[in-house]
Amino acid sequence: MNDRFLRACRRQPVDCTPIWLMRQAGRFLPEYRQLRQQHPMLEMIKTPELAVEVTMQPLRRFDLDAAIIFADILPPVEAMGIQIEFVKGEGPAIGRPIRGMADVERLVLPAAEEIAPYTQEAIRIAARELADRVPLIGFSGAPFTLAAYLVEGGSSADYALAKRLMHQEPAAWHSLMEKLAQLVGTYLRAQVRAGAQALQMFDSWVGVLSPADYREFVLPYSRQALEMAQDSGAPVIHFTTGTTGMLETIREAGGDVIGVDWRVDLGAAWSRLGPEVGIQGNLDPLTLLAPLPKLRERAAEVLRQAAGRPGHIFNLGHGVLPDTPVDNVRALVDEVHQQSKRP
Repeated sequence: MNDRFLRACRRQPVDCTPIWLMRQAGRFLPEYRQLRQQHPMLEMIKTPELAVEVTMQPLRRFDLDAAIIFADILPPVEAMGIQIEFVKGEGPAIGRPIRGMADVERLVLPAAEEIAPYTQEAIRIAARELADRVPLIGFSGAPFTLAAYLVEGGSSADYALAKRLMHQEPAAWHSLMEKLAQLVGTYLRAQVRAGAQALQMFDSWVGVLSPADYREFVLPYSRQALEMAQDSGAPVIHFTTGTTGMLETIREAGGDVIGVDWRVDLGAAWSRLGPEVGIQGNLDPLTLLAPLPKLRERAAEVLRQAAGRPGHIFNLGHGVLPDTPVDNVRALVDEVHQQSKRP
């Protein structure tokens, strides 16, 4: 197996910098779009064979160093009694959003095998198919990002409802986050038992908070979920966006590898995080729309900032955009490998 991704997660020497891309299995691939025309999103997620097919699609095109299971962060909350649907053109919608303690109290804590069992089965199948190729990454949304969706009822511009609950009904907020931390930690461990060899916890919306609010209302629950995941023995990546102002606090929450976005110099971020963790990132996804010379230049700059330190995993600061040219992704993957070859 190509294990350079796992070695980098553990800050061990590698022959070249590993690269995988968030949303590498997604809308920029014509074969994905063709499949998506035939199947609604939830059907693709909940049909293990379809999820495995999408997981494998980018590996047939690019020399990536890891696969990530095709899934979504929201379906696992269905096991708590939450109803979700994906509305075309609008994104996810939550039935009966959480607005107070009574709503929190009706949430159940499911057994591990009840949390997205279709994704756990997809992981079992994909792990068998990938056994002699590259590692498989499992993932979950973080407690805060899941809570934000559940309280807002879907996506939001300012997360006013979530922040209002946080400040006006702190007991309800803490109870909600405790339940979500248990769900996330349990789910991540179940994915390792199913065959995932590494994990990522996505806290995509936590950058809307102040450092003080993060420390009081989020950090204990992210730490709880991450510690539960790390008990599995698999390396865990803690990914956030918009958190340049509180990287040290994000590090305090935990994770073997910290994912950073493009809003911070990678070298400066690593200096702040310290040598005890790996770092993942951090090319701006829009750079993949640039002409190839500029794309190669920006990739070289990220590698220069990493300075060959053990523990760097090349990735974007967020997911691949739908209109990204396939050839640009191939060029980036090849460029990272070629430029980072160790003597």
